[in-house]
Amino acid sequence: MRRAALALLGAAALLAGLLPLAARAGQPCDDKPLDAQTVVQGMDLALRTRQALDDSGAQVALIARAGQDLSKYGLRYSHMALAWRDHPKGRWLVVHELNQCGGASSALYNEGLGNFFLDNMHLYQASIVIPGEEMQARLARLLASNTPRRLHHAQYNMLSYAFSTRYQNSNQWVLESYAAAASEPGQVETRAEAQAWLRKAGFQPITVEIPAATRLGARMFRANVAFDDHPFERRMAGQIDTVTVDAVVRFVKQRDGQAREITVR
Repeated sequence: MRRAALALLGAAALLAGLLPLAARAGQPCDDKPLDAQTVVQGMDLALRTRQALDDSGAQVALIARAGQDLSKYGLRYSHMALAWRDHPKGRWLVVHELNQCGGASSALYNEGLGNFFLDNMHLYQASIVIPGEEMQARLARLLASNTPRRLHHAQYNMLSYAFSTRYQNSNQWVLESYAAAASEPGQVETRAEAQAWLRKAGFQPITVEIPAATRLGARMFRANVAFDDHPFERRMAGQIDTVTVDAVVRFVKQRDGQAREITVR
């Protein structure tokens, strides 16, 4: 059964149950049921992550998973989301952008922690970034508004350029949502405004080195990979400046002196 797209972020309980995984961030769909070991490992990580979130006393956090092996690029985590509670004792929900079965489109989802980790994970480990209290309150207000939906762009590109609105990857949506929450009310309501704010705030993307042959193969055989939004000279030099989990974590910790990172193993 395929996940239903989120119609309204404020309807927090709509997708909180455990649903079979069909849409993954940058991964193809697989109609085969997950094997028992994968389910057990995923649910165990979800439980440990929930416990860490509970113990943190947070209302909102940024969480990341290692769904793909990105070690050759010096990266550990592949996909980031916003986790939040709609009230202090409520259950944890995950809001994130997911690529539709390896295709060129994406949608926003609001679901339980179990579903977030119910995947063929490369590494059963999670990263949690707890912003300071003021930033948590700002993010909670953002998630209860329509701004996150306005900041979502369905044209998906796993390696989208950090400062272009042509495409969007899942980590980029989290970052641009963070920008909307961190800015003055009403200052960031569009992706262009979010990226202008991020430039001014000093955000630096991660540069991934991808040679020409690899770029050509990815563009020909992967619908969810494109390079035409990157500056020509950087692209020709194999310098792909994209939004990764590492870049988001670094930026949040630089801006927020109260932010702390927790690793769940």
